[in-house]
Order: sequence, then C-alpha cells, then structure tokens
Amino acid sequence: MATINPYRNDADTLEIGELKIENGTDTVAVYGSVNLTRDRHGLAQAKALKAVLDKVVTALEAEKDLPDHIAPPKAPDQVTNPFS
Repeated sequence: MATINPYRNDADTLEIGELKIENGTDTVAVYGSVNLTRDRHGLAQAKALKAVLDKVVTALEAEKDLPDHIAPPKAPDQVTNPFS
C-alpha cells in the first residue's frame, strides 16, 4: 500500500478511491470523495485512510513548537502572458 511521510516534501500524493491526498511541507491537503462500502474493499480503503491520518497526527504530535495557526500560503505572482 502506498503511503506518504507527512510534511516531509511537496511531492508525495496518494489516492484512495476518488479521495486525493497531497503532501506538503506546511500542509497535507485532502480533497475529493471515497465511498467506504460495507465489504472487503471498503474495509481496505478505510484502513488506508486511517493509516494516512494516523501518520499525520503522529507527525503533528511530534512537533515540539507547534504553532496555534500558520498563515495560508502566499498566492502565486501574476505574470503577463507572453503569447497574448
């Protein structure tokens, strides 16, 4: 099963059903949806989701100086379209 190391890089991604999990150094983004069906497949997806969230919680709890809140990421700079 694929996994991520939370807050270690800006490159790791993971999909569970249609749920996307993107790793970042300041955030772990979770978006989309997953249907946790009442079968073995649903159980596997639930366990995969739990494993990722457990790793996120462990990483956050290990931070000694965890701030109360961080600022949202800076919006990207607008550049002129060289093709227009």
